[in-house]
Parts: sequence; structure tokens; C-alpha cells
Amino acid sequence: MTRQLISSGSTFEQEIGYSRAVVDGDWVFVSGTTGFDYSTMSIADGVVEQTEQCLRNVEAALRQAGSSLNDVVRVMYVLPDATQFRECWPVLRKAFGEIRPAATMISAGLADPRMRIEIEVTARKR
Repeated sequence: MTRQLISSGSTFEQEIGYSRAVVDGDWVFVSGTTGFDYSTMSIADGVVEQTEQCLRNVEAALRQAGSSLNDVVRVMYVLPDATQFRECWPVLRKAFGEIRPAATMISAGLADPRMRIEIEVTARKR
């Protein structure tokens, strides 16, 4: 099977040297995705707004790969401030509540101090 590279158009992908997502067979691996609006390279201040944008970015990458949020089997959340994770729950429940992928939340610093959350997913195309 051919490996397919998916780009969001983010300047980060070119500068750092990675793909937004990689399709390998039936698997889709979406890189850690932040709350930047890649069309304007702007980012909201709040963690909830950033979570919503993260999910839009992840969803766009999955769509390009021929997949969707319904195909997600694993999700990882990274937040610099673990106390803010609870604020994200309603948004995450809306996106993943019926799908219920395996999940991990890690508290760690992110590359830019404006970033409040990063989301990485693995999906299996059905």
C-alpha cells in the first residue's frame, strides 16, 4: 500500500518537517494538532475555543485521509495546565462521546506559550 501524506497548509509543517497526518493502509495517524486557525495562523486565548479549533483541524485532516472522527480509536490530549482539562470535557464529549476512543491526557509544556491544548489521534478507516 502507498503511504499518503496529508498537509493542513500550516507553516509549522514546512518549518519543522512533518505531515499533519499520514495514511498507511487502513490507519490514519494525525499529528499533535493545536488550536491555530491555519488559514490565518491565529490562535484564540481560551482553552475551550482552542479545543474546538483543534477538533476542526483534526477533522479536516481525517476528511482528507478519507476518514472521520467516527473512525478514531485513540486520542491523546496534551495541556500545559492540567487544571484546564475539565473545561474541555463538554467539547470533547460532543466530539467523542459516542465513539469513546482509548484516551490519554498528559500535562506538559507546548512549543508556543499561547497554546493551551494539543490533540493527537489515530483512526482506522472503515
